[in-house]
Amino acid sequence: MTRLIFLGPPGAGKGTQAITLAEFLRIPHISTGDILRQAIKDQTPLGIKAQSYMDAGELVPDQLVQDLVEERLNQPDTKTGWILDGFPRKVTQAAFLAELLQKIGQGGERVVNLDAPDDVVITRLLGRGRKDDNEEVIRRRLEVYREETAPLIDYYRDRQKLLTVNGNQSQAEVTDSLKNLIAA
Repeated sequence: MTRLIFLGPPGAGKGTQAITLAEFLRIPHISTGDILRQAIKDQTPLGIKAQSYMDAGELVPDQLVQDLVEERLNQPDTKTGWILDGFPRKVTQAAFLAELLQKIGQGGERVVNLDAPDDVVITRLLGRGRKDDNEEVIRRRLEVYREETAPLIDYYRDRQKLLTVNGNQSQAEVTDSLKNLIAA
């Protein structure tokens, strides 16, 4: 059973690689952004709550995101494995996830850190051409990542769950590296 958590800075290729690998392994790619959008679209109780925060221009609280992740990991298609992308984003969420996985009998997760230098991810993000992707905004997102999410690398390294992949390669080379890591 493959259970993977993807970490890495914005623009490192987490989403792209998670989708590719999930298709290859025939397991669900679980993106917290997708879960949130789907819950809102389906007007689930959690989705309605999330929408109220978003409409007010606020971040969706951790507890609500955790509830959405718990709900998703309890669905039948996750029993054969999954790739989690976008969660956890901080150590408190990682601790919650560890407890949840133990509670639902889905331990044995490994954490893949897609590592790429700032100049590479800035170039990639600028190349996407999104209106909110200017260099100043991207540098701020990287700063936030380093402050909040990067401590997860140490958290998972200390628990011997961390695998690091060089994200500064072609998409195909990163995919091959991931497949080799998983097969090992």
